[in-house]
Amino acid sequence: MAKLLIVDDEKNIRELLKEYLSISNYTISEAADGLEALKLIEQEAFDLIILDVMMPKVDGWTVCREVRLKNRTPIIMLTARGEEYDKLLGFELGIDDYVVKPFSPKELTARIKAVLARSAPVEEHPSTFVYDGLKLDIDARTLTRDGERISLSPKEYDLLQYFMENPSRAFSREQLLTSVWGYDFYGDDRTVDSHIKSLRERLGRYRSWIATVWGLGYKFEPIPLEEVTR
Repeated sequence: MAKLLIVDDEKNIRELLKEYLSISNYTISEAADGLEALKLIEQEAFDLIILDVMMPKVDGWTVCREVRLKNRTPIIMLTARGEEYDKLLGFELGIDDYVVKPFSPKELTARIKAVLARSAPVEEHPSTFVYDGLKLDIDARTLTRDGERISLSPKEYDLLQYFMENPSRAFSREQLLTSVWGYDFYGDDRTVDSHIKSLRERLGRYRSWIATVWGLGYKFEPIPLEEVTR
């Protein structure tokens, strides 16, 4: 799991973030000021830095400049200053995202996941997914079921592609909202449920492959149909 560095002179914020982010199994390190942060960055490699701006000894802007002289470690600025000038300066220095205090830990977690996903090494993905009689063509954004073209809405397609990329993995409704709809989507669990229902209808005899995981959410379990009917 990713290794994060939280840099903030407010102890309560560091403790809040450490407790919340640990739930997602991130490895957390802390620094109470910019100078301490620079020392840690010299000693260890981090996957992402959450960096406050206004700090004693060395401010966040200086830390950001020093980091960018050496590497492209993703940086999310966390600050009480929300002026446009500060945001523009941050992006000019090479930050990856900007969160203004007071903030929602849930939103910050979603932003961390999004930044880490964007900064991950690009992997080659298959241009098609084929499971028995289902074929999803990524380039053409089409689904065929037993040779018949099936019409999907854009989000139904995105949801099915996400499932096919992660077979047999269970996802909560919240995880699906974040990964398929994005962290800035303001819908609720019913959005996922309604799309699952319509997607199952599109899959016809393969509808059972989108299985309900009671108490959690859903998973794509492409069990050969002959095994189901035994």
